[in-house]
Amino acid sequence: MNIKNIHLPIILAAIGVAFFSNFGSFISIIEPLTFLKIDTSRLSLGYISYATFDNTYFIHNEWWRLITPMIVHFSFAHLAFNCLWVYVLGSKIELYDGSFLFLSLVIISSIASNFFQYYFSEPSIFGGLSGVIYAMLGYCMIIELEVKNERYELPPAIYLFMIAWMVLGFMGVLDLFGFGSVANFAHLGGLISGLIFAMIAKSIKPYS
Repeated sequence: MNIKNIHLPIILAAIGVAFFSNFGSFISIIEPLTFLKIDTSRLSLGYISYATFDNTYFIHNEWWRLITPMIVHFSFAHLAFNCLWVYVLGSKIELYDGSFLFLSLVIISSIASNFFQYYFSEPSIFGGLSGVIYAMLGYCMIIELEVKNERYELPPAIYLFMIAWMVLGFMGVLDLFGFGSVANFAHLGGLISGLIFAMIAKSIKPYS
């Protein structure tokens, strides 16, 4: 793939959506990007009504929704943290492994993390690049174990932090410290997809 720096348009898209939707406050703006269709006609009454998975995907064929929740963020800290990780880590994966592999990882992990969050939780509005970031970290961890060096210049402790952060999320500790509602299953789905993606990738081509 000749396209370079794919991580940059992803970051710009997330910033644009956050700006125009006031970090998700205007549901009618982010509705085309949510995992499930939302009946916006009832928003003025204070109700949010979600369509079913079948209605969203098999009746209306809005398959882009499997991916687009990743560019929806609900606070400045949420946006800044995720965009920083995509900029730092995404650029390294693109540099060393190519834009096609990076884009494939983003798409697959976005679908996996969004579906995990939908399947294992109640219908809700969720979003963010965190699942993709967990996938990138899981991918880097497997590849660095394969080549036995810090290929992506990440300290080994970052992987322990990643797991600890996810465990704290499932335990509800992050909610207690004011981090808000965390899409924990999206993190888990992203991590699993990143690990599997790396194992498949290294079986197809050798890393050095």
